[in-house]
Amino acid sequence: MANSENKATSAGSMQRDIQQQQDRRDHAQGQQKESKDAVQTGRADQPSPPLPSQHLEKPGLETEMELKPRFLAPDYCGSGKLAGMAALITGGDSGIGRAVAVLYAREGADVAIVYLPEEHDDALETKHFVEAEGQTCLLIPGDVRDPVFCKNAVERTIANLGKLDILVNNAAFQEHAGSLADLSEERFDLTMKTNIYGYFHMAKAAQPHLQRGSAIINTGSVVGLKGSSHLLDYSTTKGAIHAFTMSLASNLLDKGIRVNAVAPGPVWTPLNPADQSPEKIREFGASTDMKRPAQPEELSPAYVFLAAPCCSSYITGIVLPVTGSVGGGA
Repeated sequence: MANSENKATSAGSMQRDIQQQQDRRDHAQGQQKESKDAVQTGRADQPSPPLPSQHLEKPGLETEMELKPRFLAPDYCGSGKLAGMAALITGGDSGIGRAVAVLYAREGADVAIVYLPEEHDDALETKHFVEAEGQTCLLIPGDVRDPVFCKNAVERTIANLGKLDILVNNAAFQEHAGSLADLSEERFDLTMKTNIYGYFHMAKAAQPHLQRGSAIINTGSVVGLKGSSHLLDYSTTKGAIHAFTMSLASNLLDKGIRVNAVAPGPVWTPLNPADQSPEKIREFGASTDMKRPAQPEELSPAYVFLAAPCCSSYITGIVLPVTGSVGGGA
């Protein structure tokens, strides 16, 4: 009995010793200032806050950004993953769409990009870089809210590129609202018609021309996963895009057509300086675990992965978070 009591006393003493050691560590760590340096995981450092205090007029032109987004992915070497394919990318003039267009071309695909007429200068720049990769780039200005335009865009792509293998739905409208009362029906309708109706119109127009091995890739968002108090309408559409992705994947599975989505966190593109104030844009992306926004070239390889049958032939109906935060949150 005495031996048992001694062991219990010894265990209690050990626990107290461990507790005191950890208390000292906690106190020492509490004295240290938490690092606010951005996390860099690639070969080259990516820009981090503070970012330029700039506010762009919508729809937001990449040519007017003080800090140009990085989209060329110089460390990415193509290997013919998309050789002989043709892709149609909405919102392909700038940002994520431009970065995807360049890597698709690097992997051997011809590319058609859809964009608003006001974004023609950006579109020409994208065309230059796609052609520099040795591929054809077709420019199609128009509005994805119009189902007739979407049908014509698909038909023009096939007429000029000979086929359609990959559809990337990426065009989006975003404007913050301080409260539900600030969100007019007109604005809500514009966001819905652009962000989710546009995806529906494009998918419906493209589907009859897609064959076994084809892919549809939708751009979702981290706010579609967790919501956003100041992006009520935008978050709603992104959540709808995620559900649309999973539902369409099931619907088209027996045709051998895969449907997936990428859910980015904050990405340095014209979309955000055209939404947020100059003061807020300075700290854009700082709330992520990596304490910085992504550059478009950090997103585009995910779109290659989901487009290439050699990489993702057994994957459909997923929403892939690329958010700069542990576990996909931001």
